[in-house]
Amino acid sequence: MPRQPRIEYEGALYHVMARGNRKEDIFRGDGDREMFLATLAEACQRTGWRVHAWTLMNNHYHWLLETPEANLVQGMKWFQNTYTRRFNTRHRTSGHLFGGRYKAILVQGDGEGGRDYMTSLMDYIHLNAVRAGSVREGEGLGLMDFAWSSLAQGYGAMSSERSAWMETARGFSLFGYADDTEGRRGFGERLEKRIAQEKRELCGMSIKEGQSLQSTLRRGWYWGSQEFRERMLELLGHRTQSNRDDQTSPVGKAHDQAAAERILAEGLQAAGLSAEDLPKLKGSDPRKVAIARAIHARTSVLQKWTAEKLWMKSSANVSQLIRRKNEIDSREDENESLSGTAS
Repeated sequence: MPRQPRIEYEGALYHVMARGNRKEDIFRGDGDREMFLATLAEACQRTGWRVHAWTLMNNHYHWLLETPEANLVQGMKWFQNTYTRRFNTRHRTSGHLFGGRYKAILVQGDGEGGRDYMTSLMDYIHLNAVRAGSVREGEGLGLMDFAWSSLAQGYGAMSSERSAWMETARGFSLFGYADDTEGRRGFGERLEKRIAQEKRELCGMSIKEGQSLQSTLRRGWYWGSQEFRERMLELLGHRTQSNRDDQTSPVGKAHDQAAAERILAEGLQAAGLSAEDLPKLKGSDPRKVAIARAIHARTSVLQKWTAEKLWMKSSANVSQLIRRKNEIDSREDENESLSGTAS
């Protein structure tokens, strides 16, 4: 069965989910979960993504993700490859971590009924721990005791304690709560009432217009009204994508390419260089390395692109120089820290 192409557009909302290969764990402990969230933070910095809800289970994760730029595919490619590489390095393993293709269900967030589709999905994500048995009120394990979701780390936390990539303003507004002590408490209490009223295995499920959320997230491609479906099909009809084009779509690359070009231009100006100067300089020139490092940190363009633009021989050379610079800075930071402790 051919793959459905990803539908990407500015301001799109997705339910993103991926499981471990052969349904094995993608987290072996809290250290992995912290590494996962740190990698997600980097992805958001590179792509401009906004995460409205998330939860981490042992062998899978859920996000409600907004893409201000049309860059889901390129960003997800960077994210899953990077987390897999870091996981394998951390645990001295190799091979695939995630099983098959990640799911990305389009979600309606505007128009008639848009609010209901977003809020039902947010509840579904936050109540995942209940359905999995990680929340057991009768045993003193309440919903807020489950630390690895945007409920505990986002909607239930003070703004000063939230990660910069966590977007809560829209969620509070959709549910009619203010982002203050009373509103945060109310946000959690409303979910706790659902736990008390619904069967554990069905907690957070929804059916709208005859559409089951559970079946949609397993086998469907959108969560929204019939009108939303028709809009998405019309958008898809304007694309001339083959089954593989979703991996290399110029629309999906637009954000990274534009951002990388901007960083390159700003870096050259700051270094007092012009594009004509680059072929005359060594690939290891510190100014080139600094620009390449900034591009690598803030976008997900291929290092081959960086190597060609900066005349740095090859992608392997770019990678090696950036890694070497990071290691030097890391040692200097450590030495400064030790020096400060000694004084």
